[in-house]
Amino acid sequence: MSKVFNVLVLCTGNSARSILGEMLFKHLGKGRIKAWSAGSKPGGQVNPVALETLAQHGIPVADARSKSWDEFAVPSAPTLDFIFTVCGNAAEETCPVWPGHPATAHWGIPDPAHVEPMAARREAFEEAYQSLKKRIEAFLALPLETMTPQEAAVAARRIHTGE
Repeated sequence: MSKVFNVLVLCTGNSARSILGEMLFKHLGKGRIKAWSAGSKPGGQVNPVALETLAQHGIPVADARSKSWDEFAVPSAPTLDFIFTVCGNAAEETCPVWPGHPATAHWGIPDPAHVEPMAARREAFEEAYQSLKKRIEAFLALPLETMTPQEAAVAARRIHTGE
């Protein structure tokens, strides 16, 4: 049986971009990926437009919840293979020491959560969704099983920059 990779998607509030990333990794990973999301300062609530956007694309959202990255820094947490930061604040923060010392990459996505008016916010969420979907599909197309963590991280960074 193929290896299942554990992925954590981080953002400060864990209400929008990281939730989109988590749910996309779960859906597109088709059992090859176990994914979670978390925030350094979680808001405690998932943005309703994030849920709406995912639902419009047929992505299950039943287990979406805003949570702290502290849940993933304890010895009993899943051993992570990859961590993706999707907001600049989370990428610049001092992160916990993660079990398994996962490979990391930053995939900055503009924050759609505070765009006004609501029609523009929905558009911004759709753009964030499409950007993450494109990157996640490219990442999942990599031969992760035969790559070192460092090679996968370099490839993930190239996916972000479009190289």
